[in-house]
Amino acid sequence: LKGGISLPNKLISMQEAVAKYTWDGMMYAHGAALPVGSDSIAFGREMVRQGRKNLHVISNCCTQQLNLLCAAGAVDKIEIGFSGLEVYGFANGLRRAVENGKTILEDYSNLTLPLRLLAGGMNWPFCPTISSYGSDQQWRSAFHPDEYPATSKIPEITDPFTGRTCGALSPLKPDVAVIHVTMADIHGNAIMLGTEWSRYELSRAAKKVVLQADLIVDTACMRQFPNLVRIPGIVVDAVVYWPMGVWPQCSTGLYDSDEEHMFYMNKMLKTEEGYEEYKRIYVDGYNTIEEYLELIGEEKIAKLKNTTTAHLMDPYRKWIKSDEEIEELMEGR
Repeated sequence: LKGGISLPNKLISMQEAVAKYTWDGMMYAHGAALPVGSDSIAFGREMVRQGRKNLHVISNCCTQQLNLLCAAGAVDKIEIGFSGLEVYGFANGLRRAVENGKTILEDYSNLTLPLRLLAGGMNWPFCPTISSYGSDQQWRSAFHPDEYPATSKIPEITDPFTGRTCGALSPLKPDVAVIHVTMADIHGNAIMLGTEWSRYELSRAAKKVVLQADLIVDTACMRQFPNLVRIPGIVVDAVVYWPMGVWPQCSTGLYDSDEEHMFYMNKMLKTEEGYEEYKRIYVDGYNTIEEYLELIGEEKIAKLKNTTTAHLMDPYRKWIKSDEEIEELMEGR
């Protein structure tokens, strides 16, 4: 109880979250972190397990989640700010999906995509921009390939105060955003360590928000650090506890990226045969959190958790819920 109001327990299982909050043909937004950063990759694996298809994906930055969804043939359209995997090469699953005509990719920049999310979160009719204005990101539209220069992607407008011309960006309001956070309480209040990218804007723009959390903490942690609660429970619909949920990417303060698996995963997604083998082992090969962690391996997890950013977690450790406590909270919903 807080002020006489009973706050809801929003903890649900991964399987339940995907079944309840995703559907074929939806506009789905994810993570919005760096190609090696904190994205809700475990949630994407479960979407593949449950056979989601015809997705319209909003992706500030390509990650292994988008790479996997594309390799699975689950994505019809993408609006994206960056489509590579940096040192790990171009995203092979995404490449195959675009080259074989299954997926249409509409290209924006790492500024214009977050501006569109900001516009959605603020309920603006449009967002003015000088980024991408006067470039092929404005004039070329994959959604309207026969139109050049495109007039509907980033239309030109006039500043009523100065008379200067600029571009107008349409707002984004995804059906569902699934956002990885370092820690959350059962009510959906969340703290993110490390690079935030546009997770803040994404949480305000989406119609529904699901958090994937590495850790569940007591609400006292959120009250101790209210200025760090960038995603408040009022905008969150569900919380999924899934440790190592970003693997093979990294979660600042908890574990580093698994570079060996990053290269391996991208190599496997290059072909349909490789994807099927990867799916058999790393998507369909577990049912519980315990089985998932066993699949990664105790030795590998210990190595990844030996991170130089571990000290960032020191102020929060006393509030971390154990697996047994989380199980009780799940049963008591």
